[in-house]
Amino acid sequence: MLSSYEFDNHSHKRLGSLNVTVSPASPLGPFALDFLQRGFIGGAFVAILCGVVGTWVVIRGMAFLGEALAHGMLPGVALATVLSLPVLVGGALSAVAMSVSIGALQRRAKLSYDTSIGLLFVSMLALGVIIISHSGSFATDATSILFGDILAINQGDLVLLAIAAAVGLAVAMLFHRSFVALALDSRIASVLGLRPRIAQAALVGLVTLAVVASYQAVGSLLVVGLLLAPAVAAGHWTTRIPSRMILASLFGVVAVFLGLLASWYAATAAGASVAAAAILLTCVSWTVHAGLTTFRSRVRRS
Repeated sequence: MLSSYEFDNHSHKRLGSLNVTVSPASPLGPFALDFLQRGFIGGAFVAILCGVVGTWVVIRGMAFLGEALAHGMLPGVALATVLSLPVLVGGALSAVAMSVSIGALQRRAKLSYDTSIGLLFVSMLALGVIIISHSGSFATDATSILFGDILAINQGDLVLLAIAAAVGLAVAMLFHRSFVALALDSRIASVLGLRPRIAQAALVGLVTLAVVASYQAVGSLLVVGLLLAPAVAAGHWTTRIPSRMILASLFGVVAVFLGLLASWYAATAAGASVAAAAILLTCVSWTVHAGLTTFRSRVRRS
C-alpha cells in the first residue's frame, strides 16, 4: 500500500518496495510526486463536498447518521474487496441500502429515528466484520477499509470524486430553501409547500454521497472527522449558511494539505493524518476565536 512507507531523510522515501527521491530544492517538495498530487486533488474534492454537506449535518444534529452510514458501508466494501469488485460501488450500494432501511424501520416498525439508526449501525458493522474475517488478507483489507488509502487515488477516482462533488453542490443548491425551512421546523416547510419528506430524503442522500466519496480518502472510521470538524471550525466565524459552507470547504482543503504533508515527513498513515489535521484546525479555530472574543470584550469594557 502506498500509504505505508518508511523514510531515511526528508528527500528520500521508501514506499513498499519502491524508492522515491524528491529534491529538497523542489518548490513543491513532496507534492512534486504524482501520487501525492492526485491524493491532494482527490482529497480537495472530498473536502469541498464534506464542507457543504457537513454544514447541514452540524446544523441538523445528524452526526450519528454520518457515523452510522460510514460503518453501514462496511458490508458492501468488504464483500467487494473479497470478490475483487470496485469497492466504491459496493460501499455505495451498502450505504444506500442502509439509508433506505432507516426510513423503512421508522414507517413500518414505528421506531424512532435514532433507534432505527442504532439497530442498523450495529447490524451492518457486525456483518462487515464477519465478511472481512473470512478474507484471506484480513489485516490488509481491514486497514484499507477502516483507514482509507488516499495515496492510492488514481485518475479514474479523481473523475468520480469530481462528479460526486458536482452532484453534491447541485443538490445542495437545489434544495437550499427546503433545507433551511426543515432546519427551522418541518411544519413551516410543509406550509411553504417545500415537501419536508423529500427534503429529508435529499439530505440523507447527500450525507450518504459524502460518506461514500470520503471512504477512500480517510476510511470508514475517520469519515465523520472530515465531515464534522471543518464545519464546526467554520461555525466559529460565521452564522450565514453559504459563508459557513465555503469556509468549511476551505478548512477541509487546508486539512488535506497539512495532513498529507505531515504524513510524508512523519511517516504516518495519510488518512489518519488528514483527519487529525482537521480536528487540530478546529481546536486552533476555537482557541483563536475565543481569544479574539475575550480581547474585544475587554476593549469594550475599557
